[in-house]
Amino acid sequence: MKRTYVYPVILLVLIVVFGLGYCQQQRYVRKVLSENQRLWNENRDLRKSLDESATVSRQITTHQDVQQRLAGQFVERRAYYRRNWQQFIAASAGEYRTGLLGGIKDLNITVNNQTEYALDNVVVQVAYMRNNNEVFKTEQYTISNIPEKGTRSIAASNSRKGSKVSVKLLSITSQPMNFCWSVNKPAPAGNPDPFECVPSAKDNH
Repeated sequence: MKRTYVYPVILLVLIVVFGLGYCQQQRYVRKVLSENQRLWNENRDLRKSLDESATVSRQITTHQDVQQRLAGQFVERRAYYRRNWQQFIAASAGEYRTGLLGGIKDLNITVNNQTEYALDNVVVQVAYMRNNNEVFKTEQYTISNIPEKGTRSIAASNSRKGSKVSVKLLSITSQPMNFCWSVNKPAPAGNPDPFECVPSAKDNH
């Protein structure tokens, strides 16, 4: 009779032990899930804060850029463009065809003028290069009468050799902007506005 009672008691003890272990495990799982949820919420709030900071930073940068451009438009507008011309004037090569054994055809050179003043003449150098970047030949082209906030393109000559081209600005002149720049004309040290065609004490136009 005693053994008959021993087995149920042992079984009951095992059930209680396993039950307590299961409950403890469930509490641990709930704790881990709660901690994960807390970390997720913190990460979400952090991402939101970073996004808001980035938005504010972009707004500040945009505001400063607008203020700078407004200063260029209304206060010494021509001088602003002269001093920062590389931000507004560029030359580039359009798409072109290359031969199976080399050679370049149907090449166009474009000057992009984003200033508010027309450009009289822009001289560019086109270098025709082989695959190893060795220059096969160079040619110069003058592109005239580029309108303000506009572009103008010209056709460049074909090349029997070469697989790519490089375009370099050599000089820019604009009477409306009083702007004369040349790659061979070094800017005098200490002159804040060195590319005036006709130097003036103050340019408020």
